Amino acid sequence: MSTAAGAAFDLIVLGGGAAGLMSALTAGRLGLRVLVLEHAERCGKKILMSGGGRCNFTNTGTTPAQFLSQNPHFCKSALARFKPSDFIDMVDAHKIAWHEKELGQLFCDVSSKQIVAMLLDECAQAKVEIRTGCTIESVAHSDNAFGIETSIGKYRAERLIVATGGLSIPRMGATGIGYRIAESFGHTVLPTRAGLVPLTLSGKPLEQLTDLAGVSLPVDIQCGKQSFSNALLITHRGLSGPAVLQISSYWREGMPLVANLLPDTDVSELLAQWRADRPDAHIQTLLSEVIPKRFAQRLCDVWIGNAPIKQMHAKQLTEAAQCLRAWPITASGTEGYRTAEVTLGGVDTKELSSATMMSKHVPGLYFVGEVVDVTGWLGGYNFQWAWASGHAAGSAAALPL
Repeated sequence: MSTAAGAAFDLIVLGGGAAGLMSALTAGRLGLRVLVLEHAERCGKKILMSGGGRCNFTNTGTTPAQFLSQNPHFCKSALARFKPSDFIDMVDAHKIAWHEKELGQLFCDVSSKQIVAMLLDECAQAKVEIRTGCTIESVAHSDNAFGIETSIGKYRAERLIVATGGLSIPRMGATGIGYRIAESFGHTVLPTRAGLVPLTLSGKPLEQLTDLAGVSLPVDIQCGKQSFSNALLITHRGLSGPAVLQISSYWREGMPLVANLLPDTDVSELLAQWRADRPDAHIQTLLSEVIPKRFAQRLCDVWIGNAPIKQMHAKQLTEAAQCLRAWPITASGTEGYRTAEVTLGGVDTKELSSATMMSKHVPGLYFVGEVVDVTGWLGGYNFQWAWASGHAAGSAAALPL
């Protein structure tokens, strides 16, 4: 099929990332003539950088409970119809070796490049055409077709899938074009913000910790009713690590955060045991045996004090136990989209079909992946949403409107 200016396709997919390529290959397999338009010079740039270059491509424990949305039920249909096992089958068919790291997180043994190559190979087999380095200039709908004007020409299609991603990591080329397209067709775009992002500290809280940058320890971190168990990492600007990235999606400015510094430990019992068995030992010495030494010293200098444990009266021991169980964190903000792994908010799911991802306003218009108000936890969940929502839209695009 010629792709000269004005070329016609059954389906155009805007975005050559995870959700876009999955949409395209799914529709192509069903016999549609599909064109993918990607503004970057190559497809799958976010896939390539994910998981430290090994791509955490899904999570075997995926359920709707791991996703944030104003409508928590919206993701259920797509997730139920394309499961982690379905994507694993594709990975296995391409003989890509993988391993489970922790908590159901699956990674490539070798490189995330293998996942991109797999998706592009599947697209090629389905006769999907891909154009990279293509800037979208305008999108219109008339005479039951979508007209796309780009920096490399004009295209038309009966169906359009918007898979342009969110605002996270702008250096990778992230833009808000998907939201603008949605609004141009009358869709509501819910407020967006950075998710899975490091938290920043300022003033005294930062001064108390900044010289400890690089120190990491396992914690249970809590914000409101939500909590996560994983590593916390102190940085020059604040706090990061998997536990902090997870809780950041739930935290809003001014909300209190606390961290249990000795998860799975009865702190009061531990202190009582130390007092009985090692009464002359200073609390800092004892804590240095169960948490990083530099952090234990700072904890005692600022929050707990340092004395032989036999000299600590009941109130001091109670206060020390409380600090260890619920160490207070006063975050001032986040590092924003610059380092955020995902964008929270986006196209309002009330105006989309949960079964097909199609617009309730414009027949033949679909929104998938991160541009939609569905955001997963850290650990492969967002890729699974990309595969599932892309599969749902790509399948639906082959059906009569």
